[in-house]
Amino acid sequence: MNYKLLIQYDGTDFHGWQVQSDQRTVQGELERVVSLLEDSEAHVAGSGRTDAGVHAEGQVANVKLNKTFKPEKLRAAINGNSWRDVRVLDCQDVDDDFHARFSAKGKTYLYRVINAPVISPFWARYAHLESRPLDVAKMHEATRFFLGEHDWTAFSNAQSDSENKVRTIQEFTVESHWDNRANASMIEFKITGNGFLRYMVRSIVGTILEVGRGEKKTDTIQQAIVTGERDLAGVTAPANGLTLLKVYYD
Repeated sequence: MNYKLLIQYDGTDFHGWQVQSDQRTVQGELERVVSLLEDSEAHVAGSGRTDAGVHAEGQVANVKLNKTFKPEKLRAAINGNSWRDVRVLDCQDVDDDFHARFSAKGKTYLYRVINAPVISPFWARYAHLESRPLDVAKMHEATRFFLGEHDWTAFSNAQSDSENKVRTIQEFTVESHWDNRANASMIEFKITGNGFLRYMVRSIVGTILEVGRGEKKTDTIQQAIVTGERDLAGVTAPANGLTLLKVYYD
C-alpha cells in the first residue's frame, strides 16, 4: 500500500530533512518509526528537502508498505513512536504511482520576520529578528522583479545538485501586521513557485531585506538574475524564519 502523509515539524533540532548517518533528520526519524511498524527497512519519500533549522507546516511524504494499515491507525502509530517535534497530521491511501516529490506541482514557503528591538521567546525559534527599520512598501515593490521564469543561479547554493536552475515564481507577497504575542510588527514573505533550489527562498528574502533597509537597489536584483552573479544577491536569511507552508498536487 502507498500512503500519503501530511507532516508538520519544528526544524530547530533537526539537521534538515534528508537522512544523514550521523545526524538527526526528519526523514531519518520517520523512517526509523515506519521501519519498526513494517518490521523491515522502509523508505519515506518527501516532496523535497528542507535545510537544518527550517520548519514545515505542510510537508508531504509518501511511504510504500507491505503491511496494510488503516490510515488513521498508521498516523496514530507513527505519532505514538516519534519525538514530539514531528507529527503526521493526516494519512491517506493513494495510488501506487503517487510520489510526494515527482507528483508535486508547486510549493509555498513562508518567511517570518519580527521587526522590533527584541524578539519574544515564543517566536525565537520560528521567526528572524530584524531590529533595523524596514520599508515594507519598498520590499513589496521589489517582489515584482522575482516573478516569472528565471535562471536562479545567483540565488542558489553553489554546490546545488540541480543542473537546471530555471524555476518559475508565480506569486510573491510581503505583508506586515501587528502580532500580539510578539508585541511587535511581524512581516511575512510568502512565495509560491513550481520548485525551489537549495537556499533559494532564503537568498531571495535576504536580498529583499537589504532593499527594505535601503542597502540595495532593485536594479541590482535584475542584474543578479540576468548575470547569475551570486555576489549581487543579498546575504542568505537565517533558517529559523522559514517554513514550508504547502505542497500542491493535481
